[in-house]
Amino acid sequence: MNCCWEMLSRSAEDTHRIGRMFGETAPAGAALFLNGELGAGKTCFAQGVAAGLDVPERMPVTSPSYTLLNLYSGRLQLFHFDLYRLTDITELDEIGFDDCLYGDGVTLVEWLDRFPDLQPPGIFLRLGYGQKEDERLLSFSPRGSLAGAWLEQVRNRWQTENGPQMPGCQGGNDEGI
Repeated sequence: MNCCWEMLSRSAEDTHRIGRMFGETAPAGAALFLNGELGAGKTCFAQGVAAGLDVPERMPVTSPSYTLLNLYSGRLQLFHFDLYRLTDITELDEIGFDDCLYGDGVTLVEWLDRFPDLQPPGIFLRLGYGQKEDERLLSFSPRGSLAGAWLEQVRNRWQTENGPQMPGCQGGNDEGI
């Protein structure tokens, strides 16, 4: 899967803001797959997605590291998975992964890369550290036509509000269509 869009987040606020844009524009059945080192900003991005889905602020959005799945109610239901502690792909059936992934809500999954053979449709996000302490490099890759259109919508909105940041990684990806 090739990169479709890379952006530099200069702060946790930027990471939250781009997540919020994804939440505000998320269609029913959308999926986001977040990978990155501990502390790279996955939970911050997830909190932005939840805010964009109008999840009430009184519901703290945290990584479901031990519960494996947190559910949040907003404009669409948000299914937030953390697969870090799973070791076998069959465990996904036990936690209702496919039911959520192919349902009418928005599915956000941390650590899907623990199961490299699993490549469902959605937007794959790799978060990495930038050169400065608060910077993060976000690399988005869509899989499927719904994901490609959603990513293009968010990218255009971000660039309209903030200007283009990183040339050279703007092309599309027809994989999974």
